Amino acid sequence: MENKLVIGILAHVDAGKTTLSEGMLYLGGSIRKMGRVDHGNAFLDTYALERARGITIFSKQAVLNMGKWVVTLLDTPGHVDFSAEMERTLSVLDYAVLVINGADGVQGHTQTLWRLLHRYRVPVFLFVNKMDQEGTDREALMEELKQRLDDSCVDFTEEEARLENIAMCEEAALEEYLETGGIAQEEICRMIAERKVFPCYFGSALRMTGVEEFMMGLAKYVRLPVYLDGFGARVFKISRDEQGNRLTHMKITGGSLKVKELLEVGGDREEKADQIRIYSGTRYEAVSEAKAGTVCAVTGLSHTRPGQGIGLETETAIPVLEPVLTYRMIFPEECSVHTILPKLRELEEEDPELHIVWNEELNEIHAQLMGEVQIEVLKNLIGERFGVQAEFGEGNIVYKETILEPVEGVGHFEPLRHYAEVHLLMEPGERGSGLQFATACSEDILDRNWQRLVLTHLEEKEHRGVLTGSAVTDMKITLVSGKAHLKHTEGGDFRQATYRAVRQGLKKAKSILLEPYYDFRLEVPAEMVGRAMSDIQRMNGIFELPGREGEISVLIGSAPVAEMRGYQTEVSSYTRGLGRLSCTWKGYEPCHNEEETVLALGYDPERDLDNPTGSVFCAHGAGFVVEWDKVEEYMHLENVLPSKEETEPEIPAAVSGRSRSAGSRREEKELEEIFTRTYGAVKRQLPEAGRRVVSAPSYRSPKRAKEMDEYLLVDGYNIIFAWEDLRELAEKNIDGARTRLMDILSNYQGYKKCRVILVFDAYKVEGNPGEIIKYHNIYVVYTKEAETADQYIEKTVHAIGRKYHVTVATSDGLEQVIILGQGGHRMSAQNLHEEIEIAGKEIREECEKLPSGGKNLLFAGLDDETAEYMEDVRLGRRKVQDSSED
Repeated sequence: MENKLVIGILAHVDAGKTTLSEGMLYLGGSIRKMGRVDHGNAFLDTYALERARGITIFSKQAVLNMGKWVVTLLDTPGHVDFSAEMERTLSVLDYAVLVINGADGVQGHTQTLWRLLHRYRVPVFLFVNKMDQEGTDREALMEELKQRLDDSCVDFTEEEARLENIAMCEEAALEEYLETGGIAQEEICRMIAERKVFPCYFGSALRMTGVEEFMMGLAKYVRLPVYLDGFGARVFKISRDEQGNRLTHMKITGGSLKVKELLEVGGDREEKADQIRIYSGTRYEAVSEAKAGTVCAVTGLSHTRPGQGIGLETETAIPVLEPVLTYRMIFPEECSVHTILPKLRELEEEDPELHIVWNEELNEIHAQLMGEVQIEVLKNLIGERFGVQAEFGEGNIVYKETILEPVEGVGHFEPLRHYAEVHLLMEPGERGSGLQFATACSEDILDRNWQRLVLTHLEEKEHRGVLTGSAVTDMKITLVSGKAHLKHTEGGDFRQATYRAVRQGLKKAKSILLEPYYDFRLEVPAEMVGRAMSDIQRMNGIFELPGREGEISVLIGSAPVAEMRGYQTEVSSYTRGLGRLSCTWKGYEPCHNEEETVLALGYDPERDLDNPTGSVFCAHGAGFVVEWDKVEEYMHLENVLPSKEETEPEIPAAVSGRSRSAGSRREEKELEEIFTRTYGAVKRQLPEAGRRVVSAPSYRSPKRAKEMDEYLLVDGYNIIFAWEDLRELAEKNIDGARTRLMDILSNYQGYKKCRVILVFDAYKVEGNPGEIIKYHNIYVVYTKEAETADQYIEKTVHAIGRKYHVTVATSDGLEQVIILGQGGHRMSAQNLHEEIEIAGKEIREECEKLPSGGKNLLFAGLDDETAEYMEDVRLGRRKVQDSSED
């Protein structure tokens, strides 16, 4: 196998990234003459507008030799407007080269790049460029890199202090350095690959100063990544060649890809890889096979998308960077919007940060973009490819919506000879998590094919919120129940039911509006910091206490994008050019003026005919529409999520049903209040996926749940080391302590008749698959490798906490809080000990009451007639009736 690496070059705009790429390609023998950005002849600036503006707009690749390595070099855009294009490449990089402008230092966008590299876990080499310019100071720049990026940035050009600085980045390396006076090269390679060290080099790419030394260091300290055993590939880009052929750019992450091989590209869909191309600039070589580590472009695939995993490869994370501005697109009168819309969808495929939105109500096309420069590029692309002159209206903020609490959405679609009903659990997610989809529905209720179809319909569309019609985000949607008709259900029925379920759930839920925020760093002369602080407060921003760097005051904080637009110009004006503002993308946060924004946008969800909130039912051979707030009176399946009455917090009782002491009640209440303040109101969770939901007749409300069975889950080792007698036994013989606890609980279960599950940690046993055994009348669980008893208990309570009355015996405070959150009840180790002592006392009292004269105690619990009959059988005076009849 060839020693193949994929290395990306990233930088803030004008740092000299493309110039460094030219130098590396020249030294690697890929080009005979170095081009220059300012001369418009750079090898990787292949697009006319790139040459005209002197910036990189689209990521490009080139192949070069670097010692024993065959390197695919990915040159990425540096301008913030095209940062999403850059982010897509991070998922396929083995290493990254971050270029720093030595004259300007670490910029705001540089820190954004650094955070992204951390998120994607990419090892980084740094090249500080333009060191030939006046005023550059290597020591000051190294200090800034350590402060603004990471303290593990190490100057690899400083031979004397290099090993000592590397040693300070890891304890194991420090021990080796102190013992031997050096650090093995393989150890340094490992530390770089694990992002524990970030090598820094200095030079001037334009003058080719330090570039060769940098490449030698790069070749010396990289190492071959580990690839998958079977075939895997990750898609990072879609483009089209000059003939209009659709190209899927991917990295082979395992095995190999051969021409004409069939690939699964989504669901059950298979497509053939017609051609495999290895690009270097505009030129490419067609090959018959691409092995692991190869970056290639494949023709013949029409359903791929950036971020997609193929074969054994998994999907990439949701991109961090996304458009924050939306513009109305204006076309000539002779150009039909319905004709141009499908063409714009092609550009949307190729340009990850371009979102095309069709507004049905206004009959308009809107484009969500990163900024003004991207508008210019988009105009050029539309003109060149489609021969249409496009204009853009004034930009507005892109808002989003999410929910604050779980809700169950119901959608029903039943016009004549059609049928589908869908129940969705919609839960709020973490900020930036996007939309996630899952199923927890038994196949006894809804066939797997229908479940897959529901998930497809959830994923295929951008769902609109009910406040402003903005896209919904940060939410997990789980299919929990559904129903089909054996004769009348068609695929489109579930599409309608699914869409309506989402909208009905959003109408029921408490929605909030989100807006984009910037993190900012504002540098102003010290005498003007008061003005700056006043401005930030006026813009509804927040900031830390001002810092000082000489005569300059520094404000660091965050503020809404809507308020900070144009503030850079204002800063330059009132500081007379001495101030500097750098903004980086933070993400979406609750809107600072939600009521005002909702009123201004004027969205009415009931008038959005493309996204109805109600459902369609059938009666007397005709369909009729039921409004969203009446759907549950007509639905055919019971709700899975409990009603508000069922989720009211209550002080749980012990498994025995006996009342607690006043102290225990107060402790329970305090614990519950702590949980509520920290995590929100206590709520019951869903039943396990396999629970059958009983269908109710049409137009009836749900039935009340039946009385629940009782479960007792016991954290074995927590109890053993909490009870003095078992702890003393465990110090001598842990097996004996386990068996003793099992016997105690078996006796307790026989009297209380609850279901007992005793859980022991076995997570440290390598390769342990886990085991569940029945010990007399209780179940004993030994957890699998990497699963603790806490995790097993939490998972179990989550699965059965609503269907059954579940109590967990443990004195682990954190676990007790988690149990409350999962809908279970808690019992401390001391409480369990008291319960068992009380049960033992009651057993002894009951035994003392049993008669012992004239009757066998074996039959003491039977009625007199049956006991007499069994006594005759025992003494041989009577044969069993069944035997005599035989």
